[in-house]
Amino acid sequence: MKIIGIWAAVIVVLYAAQTSLLTLIDFNGVSVNFMLLFTVSAAFLRGPSWGVLFGFVTGILQDSTTGSFFGCATFSFMTAGFFFGMFSSRVFKEQFFLPVVSSIFAGALHFLIMIAFVFLLGYRPDFVQMIYKILMPFLIFQVIFSWPVHKLVYTLDKYARESKR
Repeated sequence: MKIIGIWAAVIVVLYAAQTSLLTLIDFNGVSVNFMLLFTVSAAFLRGPSWGVLFGFVTGILQDSTTGSFFGCATFSFMTAGFFFGMFSSRVFKEQFFLPVVSSIFAGALHFLIMIAFVFLLGYRPDFVQMIYKILMPFLIFQVIFSWPVHKLVYTLDKYARESKR
């Protein structure tokens, strides 16, 4: 039970940092998404079922506090958690290069899912402008912060597995 509280506290601290401190270094209103990075790292370390669970929790947290379309981030994070969790048995847990590279794919997947929702709701966004003004800065932020987030999640996962013994 104690480890669940620690996981929850880490999620809350990361979200608080994402929504308060990191807005100071945003670029055109675009900043890092710690919830997506956390979900992808947890999925790599724990598997697809944990990836979906963490994707749901972090997505609901983000959807409930932002003014975006409710459920879009939850669906996006759950999809990323499942997809990257499928590779958990095929990767070395100690490898830190993979989460950095996967943050690019996770960010692009999140962006495409959000754009698909916007498109399905009847809006016609300018894709070229959105790629240059939103996607590129977003991916740069994701790559910069992916290693520290993965290191944090890796340390927490290692502690959780050792405390079970």
